[in-house]
Amino acid sequence: MSAYATFARFYDLVNGDPEARSRQILENIGRHRPGSTSVLELGCGTGAILAGLGSGFAVTGLDLSPEMLDYATRRCPSAHLHLGDMTSFSLSEKFDVVLCVFDTLNHVETFEGWQSVFEAVREHLHADGIFIFDVNTVGRLRQLGEMAPWVHHFDENTLIMDVEFDGHNMSQWDIRVFEQQYGNHFVLYHETIPELGVPLAQIREALDPHFDLLEQTDPGGFEPTDESSRAYFVYQLRS
Repeated sequence: MSAYATFARFYDLVNGDPEARSRQILENIGRHRPGSTSVLELGCGTGAILAGLGSGFAVTGLDLSPEMLDYATRRCPSAHLHLGDMTSFSLSEKFDVVLCVFDTLNHVETFEGWQSVFEAVREHLHADGIFIFDVNTVGRLRQLGEMAPWVHHFDENTLIMDVEFDGHNMSQWDIRVFEQQYGNHFVLYHETIPELGVPLAQIREALDPHFDLLEQTDPGGFEPTDESSRAYFVYQLRS
């Protein structure tokens, strides 16, 4: 069973409106690759970001979860959607922009896998194309592991999420959704999803041979560190 197989139906309800992230991506593209017409999103999920980019791009999405792609198909009927692994895909075309957002990269469980993603991105970008991505930092994953389980109520349902951090770089996200079906009867949906934290210096070192760093920031607009809650990056393929 793929990741998010059971959680797909609740994903958008829990994560809320991605408008702010879509707007940030559009600003990145406008600053660094104006005139871009094609976008590929790795780990596109339900298609929320692709839909938020508007009609000015030919959009393509890749995801490992057929359940998530079912939702993306309905949300973005004009998108070209592919079922596949972002560490080993080949689409036989190039793009102006490649995205990998909402800590999707953290779901790759080995750094060798991250390097494979970076290589695949390089192979799928036009000259001077840009790669926009974000990650949960090691510090953020450690912090989540120290916190009590997070409880969120939505549409008469309840989400309970508990993150366990192994003391190194790996975390396990235990996600339980209790769906109210009638009266006091609930159905449980349960998944465990891994996330790997990688030191930011190691990420930069892996990208440096072929990419130029254009932007790096944390949610407050400062240079990110391994203790930031999240790190946002914009890289450009070196021509």
